[in-house]
Parts: sequence; C-alpha cells; structure tokens
Amino acid sequence: MQIFVLGTGRCGSFSFIEACKYITNFTCGHETRSQKLGSARFDYPKNHIEADNRLSWHLGELAQKFPEQVFYVHLKRDRDKTAKSFSKRFFKKKSMVDAYAGGIKMNPPEMLSKEEQLQLCYDYVDTVTANIDEFLKHQPQHITIQLENINEDFEKFWNAIQAEGDLQAALNSFNQRHNTAKEHEKSHFLYHLKLFLLRQKKRLLS
Repeated sequence: MQIFVLGTGRCGSFSFIEACKYITNFTCGHETRSQKLGSARFDYPKNHIEADNRLSWHLGELAQKFPEQVFYVHLKRDRDKTAKSFSKRFFKKKSMVDAYAGGIKMNPPEMLSKEEQLQLCYDYVDTVTANIDEFLKHQPQHITIQLENINEDFEKFWNAIQAEGDLQAALNSFNQRHNTAKEHEKSHFLYHLKLFLLRQKKRLLS
C-alpha cells in the first residue's frame, strides 16, 4: 500500500516522517522525489509513506497512477500559524510561497508590503487546503490529522494502516522540534538585494 501525506507545508510534515521512521513495515521519506519529472516523480517503493506538500499540485496524477491500494493523510495545522510561518519564507531558496506569489498569483513578493505578503500566505493556505479537501472526497481511504492534536491523531493513523514498530517512540519524537523557522532565518542575499532595489525604484516612481 502507498501512503501519501498531503498538506500546505509548514504543517509538521517533516516531524510526521520522523515519527514514521519508527514504523517497521513501511519505508518513509520527506520530499524524496520532488525534483523528478514525468513518471519518475511517482516512482515510490511499495509499502512507503511519503510526505510532500508539492504533491498537492499533482493530485490528478496521483489518482491516475495509484487508483487502488493507496491511503491518504491530510496533515493540517492552525490556519493562522501556518500562514504566519509561510510569511517568514519569502526570499528563500526554493520557497513555495515565493513561487505561488510570483508565478501563480503574478504578485512578485518583493513588490508587496508585509501585510500584503501575509494575506497572500493566507490565500495560499486556503487554496491548497481546499484542493486537498475536494480531492479526498473521492478517495475511499484517508484520514485528517491535526498537528495540534498530533499524539491522538497519529495513533489513529498508526492503527488505520496497521503499522508495526515502536508507537511510543514515534509519539515521543513529536516532543522534538524539526525544520523550524529559525533554521531558515538566513535569507538569500540576491533576493534581498533585488527586494531593496525594486522598493527603491517603486519609491522613485511614486
């Protein structure tokens, strides 16, 4: 059985996979094939748990390639906390919210105020959440896990997939912080230079 953990990002997926490492009858990974193209993007091993927020843009392909023997997890976090976490990810290398702002919404983040950036983050969170919710209506096997209730919900997930291994160690792993915003404080220099120059240009033209 394939298991896919879907979410917006900044919702605890890295910690979720760290806990899954204590499951012995499934392999697991975090964004292990996100850079692959075509069929290689979905070439996951059997009995594997994969968490990748970018899979929310491949839902149609997931349904086609895994029509059966698949289980989905919708990993959610408080909307405000998720959006505010994303607002710290502008001008980062490979930033999803940067790509969403400039590419999908055609609002280059360097031209937005802090408040406008935050509103764009809310828009991103709402869009991805709605896409996943609608997709899962048509999937027979799925569960929603709320990060704020992770211990209880992870145990439900464990039982739903008939996981084997050390459940208590998996639950204990959630007491450790992973992939925090502080780990990403150093912004890309060229992005900041671009931000400064464009804001200066904007002031001169106003």
